Amino acid sequence: MIADSHAHYDHKRFKEDADTFITALPSKGVGLVINVGCDIHTTQESIKLAKKYPHVYATVGVHPHSAKSLNEENLQKLKELATTNEKVVAIGEIGLDFFHDFSPRDVQREWFKRQLKLAHELDLPVVIHSREANQEVFDTILYSDIRRGVIHSFSGDWKLALRYVELGFFIGVSGVVTFDKTNQLQSAVKEIPLDRILMETDCPYLTPAPHRNKRNDSTMLVYVAEAIAQIKGTTVDTVCAQTTENVHTLFL
Repeated sequence: MIADSHAHYDHKRFKEDADTFITALPSKGVGLVINVGCDIHTTQESIKLAKKYPHVYATVGVHPHSAKSLNEENLQKLKELATTNEKVVAIGEIGLDFFHDFSPRDVQREWFKRQLKLAHELDLPVVIHSREANQEVFDTILYSDIRRGVIHSFSGDWKLALRYVELGFFIGVSGVVTFDKTNQLQSAVKEIPLDRILMETDCPYLTPAPHRNKRNDSTMLVYVAEAIAQIKGTTVDTVCAQTTENVHTLFL
């Protein structure tokens, strides 16, 4: 069975068939899904999915894109949602995104740190978004109290990956590993211990080859598993078994 450590089944691209599709996932080899919140609304929707489906769990958090929407009231709302729903397993997706800059950078920094503190207060792991901000994200985490989490869709080099592993973090590997033209992610995967890798879709985004430009879903993690197995010289079954165990270790 495969575990998808980062999905967005609340996305509008699943609106027409979400119930049928999510219900069928275990019969298609996907035994566990972490559905990730990006703002107050998607956090609430993720919790609804987790309550409805035994194999789905939720995270609560505000993405750096939406950091400008955060305030004290919303932060307390996140805390309430996290503490009153037993299937909430992490704070996320939180972090910094200096590629799009949809929220001002100083605002992103402030609410990233505040949500890290919330995770520490609630003793929950974190799901970290980092784009064009790798060093600052690492430094922010390093000087925080957080030592449990996953770097979502990792985009740094192998040296940074191992620094995160030393801190106690897992590395999220997405469909990007199947079309990484620079070989940077593939080189990182080669160095990261298998017991520190999580497979993820970020569905409906980041669809692996050979299905790029189509809607991504958890069943396509088999292509990610094949790529990891090839890079590390092991079997797909070994990759699926170990990464599923890793999801349980971090979140459950």
